[in-house]
Amino acid sequence: MIKISREKKAHIIDKLSEIFAGCSIGILADYRGISAPQMTKLRRRLREQGIEYRVVKNTLARFAAERAGREELTGFFEGPVAITFGYGGITEPARALADYIRDSKATLDIKGGFLSDRLLTAEMVMVLAALPSREVLLTKVVTGMQSPITALVICLTSPMRGLVNILQARIQKLEGEKNVGQ
Repeated sequence: MIKISREKKAHIIDKLSEIFAGCSIGILADYRGISAPQMTKLRRRLREQGIEYRVVKNTLARFAAERAGREELTGFFEGPVAITFGYGGITEPARALADYIRDSKATLDIKGGFLSDRLLTAEMVMVLAALPSREVLLTKVVTGMQSPITALVICLTSPMRGLVNILQARIQKLEGEKNVGQ
């Protein structure tokens, strides 16, 4: 077992507490049963998406969580724990972990997580993973807003189109009568 100096522990606690305070979402997982190559692959995949993945010592993580004002997390730090920290969208880290678990059939077990000041259960994390991306949701909102406007334009132009059709039919009829009379 590697001994860590007090100064190093204090530095790790400070760094972790900054991360706890600064991230938009954190997901805690039990990484038991994952081989070193699988762990490297997972870290690389997450890093490509701007997501941080850390294996932490439970005692140091408890101190850091308390210092960051996240005392509710201390119960999660039992057994081997890794934390996935997301700084942008809240669905990306959950989706990335769920995709990794599905694709690699890894035994990564999600314990729970946190979102701002809210504690998340493992089920809530999986629901987040299933949500569409921000871009898809924005597209649906814009489409929903656009639909009534399009319907209004069609409704307003419909009588005008009917009048134009009647006038064109009358013109054709008059031209037909004119051609017959000649």
